[in-house]
Amino acid sequence: MTDLKKQDLNLIHQGDCIDIMNSLPEESVDMVFADPPYNLQLNGDLHRPNNSLVDAVDNDWDQFDSMKIYDDFTEKWLSAARHTLKPDGALWVIGSYHNIFRVGTILQDLGYWILNDVIWRKTNPMPNFRGRRFTNAHETMIWAAKSEKSKYHFNYDAMKGLNEDLQMRSDWFIPLCTGKERLKGEDGQKVHPTQKPEALLYRTIMSSTNPGDVVLDPFFGTGTTGAVAKKLGRKYIGIERESDYIEFAQKRLDSIKKLGDGEILHTPSKREEPRIPFGTLIERGLLKPGTQLSSSNGRYKAKIAADGNLIASGGHRGSIHKVGAALQGAPSCNGWTFWHYQKGQKTLPIDNIRQNIRDESRKGDTLQ
Repeated sequence: MTDLKKQDLNLIHQGDCIDIMNSLPEESVDMVFADPPYNLQLNGDLHRPNNSLVDAVDNDWDQFDSMKIYDDFTEKWLSAARHTLKPDGALWVIGSYHNIFRVGTILQDLGYWILNDVIWRKTNPMPNFRGRRFTNAHETMIWAAKSEKSKYHFNYDAMKGLNEDLQMRSDWFIPLCTGKERLKGEDGQKVHPTQKPEALLYRTIMSSTNPGDVVLDPFFGTGTTGAVAKKLGRKYIGIERESDYIEFAQKRLDSIKKLGDGEILHTPSKREEPRIPFGTLIERGLLKPGTQLSSSNGRYKAKIAADGNLIASGGHRGSIHKVGAALQGAPSCNGWTFWHYQKGQKTLPIDNIRQNIRDESRKGDTLQ
């Protein structure tokens, strides 16, 4: 892996994305977000009922003479993106029914490993003006690791926090880019016909990277990826051909400020926290041998042995996880959340005690 040069970062590189990505150091980027041409298969202009013209259906950059030419282009830019990605890096690519299935096939052929397809459900989709098809109310994003063996990054706790402490689903309700966020020229017209909402990039970047990571966008447009990356304390590399888009994107980026530092931007992961065996709670006298633990509903009970194992009826003896699973007849069990102890009138999960130990450890590190 070769480090990126400072002059490569937090800049918009003008030119062909394939050439520029191939010129960057190998395995130097943490994440690629790509919003490639959709290769819309529409014949002629599309008008609204009031006869106004719908944009984004006849742009030169979105037209390809054949499916083979589009596939060749897709294979080349995906290969170049793979060249830049670190071994544990990730790719996000968005598309519509026109192109996303072809893109998905090609990225799998190149060795990418699909992790999820995420459906962006638009709360305010454009109607189907001709009335001959369903309203096209969503786009599809593919989230893929560089390979099957990649130790990709996923900020599970951050996504759960954004979703009111519920596991984030793969269907995201997010409105189209409108209002003040939509960039417009002096003539009042949209600068870019398919500008993506910042909320969409907020989730993708927050989910797959950490502060300081590098996010590359090979189809930068008006710079939504860079704007969100800058806000979240990530570095960005933008690649764009069109001078007009670059001009507006740069003005936008110059006005962006980072949201904060340290704990403001970083979500600590429970999986990264130091391991604390259940026996530590016994050794420190926080739970005593002979204390009875119970499940949250009181159905299952067990006593703590001096060696940190649990003893339950039926001859069950073992770890908090093993005994919890055995009593339920389940293949596995998270004993930390399954077993509860009595504190006054309250019944609390033993995980609370473990978390208190971790909090004390952090305070001690700060004091040192």
